[in-house]
Amino acid sequence: QVQLAESGGGLVQAGGTLRLSCAASGRTFSSAAMGWFRQAPGKEREIVAFISWSGQRTYYADSVKGRFTISRDNAKNTVFLQMNSLKPEDTAVYFCASRRRDSLSTITSGYDYWGQGTQVTVSS
Repeated sequence: QVQLAESGGGLVQAGGTLRLSCAASGRTFSSAAMGWFRQAPGKEREIVAFISWSGQRTYYADSVKGRFTISRDNAKNTVFLQMNSLKPEDTAVYFCASRRRDSLSTITSGYDYWGQGTQVTVSS
């Protein structure tokens, strides 16, 4: 069992930065692949970024590539999402999720545990 709690969301102007954190509890965190997803009002939840348990493999959605960076600190059971050059279209609730299989998945059904989400609002 893994419990996840996101933090770091907020209101920021376009071009600004935010750093999201996802704190995990549970003995399986260090062996779990992690993903960040987001869901805007009226839209489906979509993958933003993925990181393997070792941190050696990452994936980014095209819409955030070059602006967002995913990382993890297994010693602190935490995964991060550094978001730079934010745009109004990045406005959404951001969720972290864990996946027992250490392979890339870009769909929500590929993840086993989810946090409650943190709101990110980017004003123009």
